[in-house]
Amino acid sequence: MNLCDRNFDRVGSVRVECGPWVAFEQSNFRGEMFILEKGEYPRWDSWSNSYRSDRFMSFRPICMDNQEHKICLFELAEFQGNKMEITEDDIPSLWAYGFCDRVGSVRVPSGTWVGYQYPGYRGYQYLFEMGEYRHWNDWCAQQPQMQSIRRLRDMQWHQKGSFQFTVPK
Repeated sequence: MNLCDRNFDRVGSVRVECGPWVAFEQSNFRGEMFILEKGEYPRWDSWSNSYRSDRFMSFRPICMDNQEHKICLFELAEFQGNKMEITEDDIPSLWAYGFCDRVGSVRVPSGTWVGYQYPGYRGYQYLFEMGEYRHWNDWCAQQPQMQSIRRLRDMQWHQKGSFQFTVPK
């Protein structure tokens, strides 16, 4: 959904009632991404960890699967170099778990994950859905730096399965 198609020029606050969503800084799902889970986001800095962007202009729901969660991180592109396999755990610091801060490629056999540029789930956010990411450009990173990762858990979807816009009076 492109917000400019609905005559929005920016979003000042967001309330997510169910299901995780991914929002993008620019129209057509481009630019920095922001993961929005159930809850309220009263200002742009409550959804942005990078403090670089004060708006988003497009968004979509994140498809969740109910399988076991598993992700494989590789130090280099094309699934080369050191490998770290993660199942079910959130990792606030890859370094503390014995992995480097460089992630060049990722394989996601199951589950949905969010990677972060810095430890403690800070910095740019990267969404990893089931599939292969052969190079860090595939997840729109500007460099192969990822230092923390967590899995998405929200399985609650709205019964209508859609979204509605309301215009304030």
